[in-house]
Amino acid sequence: MKSESPILYSVVVPFFNEQENVPPLYMRLTEVLDGIGQPYELVFVDDGSRDNTSKVLLEIFEHDHRVNVVRLRRNFGQTPALKAGFDFARGDVVISMDGDLEHDPEEIPKFLEKIEEGYDLVSGWRFPRPGHSGLRHYPTRLANWMMAKLSGIDLHDFGCTMKACRREIIQEIQLYGELHRFIPALASSTGAKITEIPIENSHRKNGHHAYGIGRTIRVVLDVMIVKFLLDYSTRPLQFFGLLGVGAAGLGIILGLLLGIDKLYYQTQLMAQHGPMILLAVALFVSGIQFISMGLLGEIVARTYYESQNKPIYSLREVKSHRKEMGDSAEQARPSGPSDR
Repeated sequence: MKSESPILYSVVVPFFNEQENVPPLYMRLTEVLDGIGQPYELVFVDDGSRDNTSKVLLEIFEHDHRVNVVRLRRNFGQTPALKAGFDFARGDVVISMDGDLEHDPEEIPKFLEKIEEGYDLVSGWRFPRPGHSGLRHYPTRLANWMMAKLSGIDLHDFGCTMKACRREIIQEIQLYGELHRFIPALASSTGAKITEIPIENSHRKNGHHAYGIGRTIRVVLDVMIVKFLLDYSTRPLQFFGLLGVGAAGLGIILGLLLGIDKLYYQTQLMAQHGPMILLAVALFVSGIQFISMGLLGEIVARTYYESQNKPIYSLREVKSHRKEMGDSAEQARPSGPSDR
């Protein structure tokens, strides 16, 4: 038997050791979405939890046909967990949010209003952010400022997980590493129309934060990756070539100057300019290596994840009512081993 109407909204929530937060979040989500009055589904992703999160999710699944549970074999991280949920989602609009109760489901209608206005992606702006100390606040602001400048997208909070996006946009984006923070920047490369709305960021009621201030360095590195993917993914030689030619060119100039010095002034180069000779050779060789190794490295990485459609997660099982409704879940999953 097929479903009476297509699913309009899919809410994707990754969980990792959130057994206390699952029931209240589920109740609040269903209350809000039932009030909207449109067909929806909940896609709960268990990212290899070591507590009873999986058990709680399966209990909810047994009593609500709108709930789908995607279990990963181990803890892959937030980006693969979100990607697993995005791959499985079938709603026209996909809404993502954290599973720690820091995001209020009451904000969802605001996101949907913006989607109805014609936006393709609506990102949350966690402002004000209670309990966000200056030690964490300023590095985060710096990272967001860098991302806004490098991507050309005027957003204040790239790292907010709470977003609403049209499914055709979110499923086109290749996610790996920790690139979930930069979904708006990656979506911009597809021509998506993007906006931002302020949301309340509540205190975590149970559990603890999985990330600390140390992630700022990783965010800065990810900013550089995203900048490259946005501007040079289709013309990498213009990025690596500029740096490589600059280094090799400087080495050649130093070599020519040393050669002139030797020819016209009979200078004992090794005795007087030994370090300069080594520097010239190092610059030239490193320039060539930088071009070749960097270009080959990016080509290999993109081929691995995109051309071969290599999944970045491994499923343990998928629990869904779709088979009962004639909607096979197999069509929504990438190839890869899983236990059913």
